[in-house]
Amino acid sequence: MLSVRNLAASYGPAQVLFDVGFAVNAGEVVTLLGRNGMGKTTTIHTLMGLVAATGGAASFEGRPLIGLPPYRIAQAGLGLVPEGRQVFPTLTVEENLVATAAARFGAAPWTLERVYAFFPRLAERRRNMGDQLSGGEQQMLAIGRALMTNPKLLILDEATEGLAPLVRHEIWACLKRLKEAGQAILVVDKNIDALTKLADRHVVIEKGHVVWTGTSAQLAADPSVRERYLQA
Repeated sequence: MLSVRNLAASYGPAQVLFDVGFAVNAGEVVTLLGRNGMGKTTTIHTLMGLVAATGGAASFEGRPLIGLPPYRIAQAGLGLVPEGRQVFPTLTVEENLVATAAARFGAAPWTLERVYAFFPRLAERRRNMGDQLSGGEQQMLAIGRALMTNPKLLILDEATEGLAPLVRHEIWACLKRLKEAGQAILVVDKNIDALTKLADRHVVIEKGHVVWTGTSAQLAADPSVRERYLQA
């Protein structure tokens, strides 16, 4: 579904991605792992057209992504839940969801009713403004907003950052349900234990380089990967 090959990117004269390569297949959950500042968010922003690639290639279902504007990448079927949630603070929950709605893909598209069934708390807060929600509710709204674009690949950057443990558990349960429904997901988060239960494969990034890839079983069997690349 998603193929990334030798991807490079820079901020001004400073190169921050070096030959990054990985793939996400239909129905898979794949993670990008690494300590802070290692290039995970930059990789996502480059795929979404928010940072210009300086080399390499990326394609989605065989269609090149590099060089397309962000809205064209979204139209191709990539839905982003950004770091920090970035809900529209002066729109209601329902207005946030309707703002991104696009019934492009799938026999059972995401609608307001389906999002509310998936996140009952959003239904309860549908008339509240975005800035009147808790952090957990804002994350649910950000996921619901991305689902309303009916993405073929859902991308989450820092899926549970800053959330209380009970809320994190809710988010992981929601992602598990999405996976069971066949949704392909690319996720960044620091909760390795939760990710190994959810994900099929992991891609570890260190200083802009992919330094390890493997399954959850392989990651669990090799504690040196955590010690070398994932511990603060």
